[in-house]
Amino acid sequence: MTIDWHYVALAIGCAAAITFALRALPFAIRETIKDSPLLASLNAWMPLGVTVILVVYCLRMIDLHDTPLATAKLAGIAATVAVHLWRGNLFLSLFVGTGVCVVLANGWLAGVL
Repeated sequence: MTIDWHYVALAIGCAAAITFALRALPFAIRETIKDSPLLASLNAWMPLGVTVILVVYCLRMIDLHDTPLATAKLAGIAATVAVHLWRGNLFLSLFVGTGVCVVLANGWLAGVL
C-alpha cells in the first residue's frame, strides 16, 4: 500500500486550519459576546461543573479490591479536601493531595495493609 503524501498533507493542513480557527474565534468575537447572559452563566457554573466531573471520574477509577492503592487514592482525596478547606489555595491543595497519593501508592502502605 502506498501513501498518498498529498492527501496526508491536505488532511494535516485542514486539521491545522480548523484548530487555529476554533482557537482564534473567541478572541475575534470577544466584544460581541462580552455582555452575553450565556457567557456569564458559563463563567459562574463551569469551574464547579469541571470539578464535579473530575472528582466523579477519579472516584470511579478506584478499585476497592486493590486495598493499598485504593487507600492511597482516598487519602490523597482527603488530603486535597483538607488542605483546600484549611488554606483555600488550589495549587497547594493539588500539590499536597497528589504528593500524599504518590508517596502512599509507591509503597508506604504496601507493608501495612
